[in-house]
Amino acid sequence: MTKTLWNKLKSSFTRAGESQKEHADSLSCKPSVNEEYTKAFRTKSYVEMWSKAHRQLGRTSCNNGINPTSSLSFYVHLSKYLLEPQQETLMQMIESLQFHHLLVNYFEASLEAYNVCELLLQSVHQTRVNYRRIQRVIKISEKVHDCNAIFRHLAAFASLKNPLSIVSSVQFHDHHHSNMLLLTTLTSKGKKIRRRVKFNKLSKKAGAYGLLISQSAVLVAMLVFLLHSMVGIVAAPGLIASSLVLLKRKIKVVKGGSKTRLLERFAAQLDVAAKGVYILINDFDTISRMVKRLHDEVEHRKDVASMCLRNGKSEILKEVVKEFQIHESSFLEQIQELEEHIYLCFLTINRSRRLVLQEIMVPQNNT
Repeated sequence: MTKTLWNKLKSSFTRAGESQKEHADSLSCKPSVNEEYTKAFRTKSYVEMWSKAHRQLGRTSCNNGINPTSSLSFYVHLSKYLLEPQQETLMQMIESLQFHHLLVNYFEASLEAYNVCELLLQSVHQTRVNYRRIQRVIKISEKVHDCNAIFRHLAAFASLKNPLSIVSSVQFHDHHHSNMLLLTTLTSKGKKIRRRVKFNKLSKKAGAYGLLISQSAVLVAMLVFLLHSMVGIVAAPGLIASSLVLLKRKIKVVKGGSKTRLLERFAAQLDVAAKGVYILINDFDTISRMVKRLHDEVEHRKDVASMCLRNGKSEILKEVVKEFQIHESSFLEQIQELEEHIYLCFLTINRSRRLVLQEIMVPQNNT
C-alpha cells in the first residue's frame, strides 16, 4: 500500500518536472524571443520598476506584520507608484485637448490591466512567502530530520490558500474578451475615419478644381469689363456676386481641410491605442498560461503534503522531501519567470499610455 501511494506521488512529481522541461525546450526553440526578454530585463526602466514594486511590497509586508504562515492578507495600490501617467493626472491633461472619445475606454482598460497585474504580483510575492514552509522542511531534513517539525510545516503549508487563485481562468477569459472587443472597435473606427479622410481629400481636390475654373471665368469677365467699360458697369453687380460666391467656396474648402486634419489626428490616436491593446492581449495570454501552470504546481505540492500527512509514514516522508528538494529549483524558476513577465506587462502598459498621450498632445501644437 505504501509503495503504491508513493508511486502515485512520484509520478505526479515526474509529470511536473517533464512539463517544466518541455516549457524550457519550447523557449529554447525561440532564441530571438529569449534575447528580447533578456534585453528587456537589463533595461534601466525595468530595474527601476522592479525596485519600486519591491520597495512598496516590502514596506507593506513590514507594516502589516506579514509572516511566512500568513495568507494574502495585504493589499497595496502599486499603480500609485508604478502607473505612468497616473489616471487622474492624465485625464486632467487631455481634458482641454481634442481626442477621440474611444481613448477614454483605452485608458480605462489599461488601468484595469494594471490592477490585475498588481494582484498577480502580490500573489507571486505571497507564493514565495508560503513556499518557505517547504524550504524549511528541506533544511530540517538535511540537518536533524525532525519528523514532528517536518509534519508541522507540511500541515501549515497544506492549509494555506493558493495565492494564485486570486485571478481565475474565467477572469482572464473575461479580460481577453473585453480587450478583443475594444481592439475590434478601435480598429473598425480607425478604418472608417481613414475612409472619410480619403473622401474629404478627394472632395477637396474636386472643389479646388472647381474653384480654379470659377476664378478663370471671373478673370475672363474682368477682362471683358476692361474692354467694354460701359457694359461692365451694367455687369458689375453680377461680378461682385460671383466674387462673393467664390469667397464663400474658398472658406468652405479651408474649413474642410481643417476638419480633415482633425480626423487624421483621430485616426492616428486610434491606431496607437489599438497597437497598445493588441500587445496587452498577447501579454495577458502569456501571463494567464504561466499563472495556470504555477497555480497547478502549488496545488500539486499541497496535495502531496496532505497525502503525506494522511499516510504518516516516515519512509514516504523521506521520499516526499527528497522530491521536493529535486524540483525546488524548477518551481522557484517558474515563480521568477512569472514575476518578470508581470513587470514587462507593467512596462508595456506604461509605454503604450505614453505613446497615446503623445499622439493626443503633439499634433495639438501643430494645428
